[in-house]
Formats: sequence, C-alpha cells, structure tokens
Amino acid sequence: MDIRKVKKLIELLEESGLSELEITEGEESIRISRSTTSTAVQYTLPPQPLPVASAAGPVAARAAGTAPVSEEPDGHRVLSPMVGTYFEAPSPGAACFVKIGDQVQAGDTLCIIEAMKMMNQIEADVAGKVVAALARNGEPVEFGQPLFIIAP
Repeated sequence: MDIRKVKKLIELLEESGLSELEITEGEESIRISRSTTSTAVQYTLPPQPLPVASAAGPVAARAAGTAPVSEEPDGHRVLSPMVGTYFEAPSPGAACFVKIGDQVQAGDTLCIIEAMKMMNQIEADVAGKVVAALARNGEPVEFGQPLFIIAP
C-alpha cells in the first residue's frame, strides 16, 4: 500500500469523528484507530513463506547476547503485531527492557517497535520466564514475526 494513501487515510480519520477505520485492497489491509493520545496504525500483510534451511544448516534464531541457536525453545511465542524497527531498550545506551532469564508478568514491556515515527511498546501477554529473544536491536521486523519465547 502506498504511503501517500496511508497518510490520506490518517488525515481522513483525524478530520472525521471516527475512532477507527479499516480498508482492504486485495490481500492487503490497513486498520487505523484513534486513541486519546495518538493514532495507532496496524498493517495486515499476506502470509509470507517461512525461511528454509540451506546447505549451511538450519535457520538460526538469535537470542540476545548469545550465539545463534538452531531451534526455538518450547514456550509461548510473542509475535510482532506490526511491521517496524525493533528496539530492546527505551533509548540508546539504556538497559534492555528484558533479558533472557528474566521473569515477566502479563503487561510488562518487552521491547519497542517503531512504526511511522511512533514508538509502540510491546507487552508480554503471558507471565513466565524469557527463554529466547529472537530479534536484533535496530533491525526491521515483520508482522507476525516471533520476538520472544516465554516459558511458563
């Protein structure tokens, strides 16, 4: 979807009394909703094929601060709700929101995803221990991409 169309949709939402707007074009859809402090944008993209293992070995998942591992550990997968840039800390040089081995409660902030100049806090949806961090700081993430694994 063209960024100019997205901007026009945001302007339309701001000018109208609507609190939410959802548009679908083919397999792409966009949902824009108004909150009391900002406008949130959520993209839904068509399903993407999973990476395939190469002759060099299986697809590696990266845990923050450790070497790549060949398999994801068991547990609840926290998925990215949007396309954007992944950040593990609130600002450069600050401590990470969570590290592998940390206990988290539902609602605890795990990371930030920046999308369209908006910082979106991603929260744990279950309580447990963080056993894997699968995204790299400052790198892009896709909608539905696993970010963390939390074991009960």
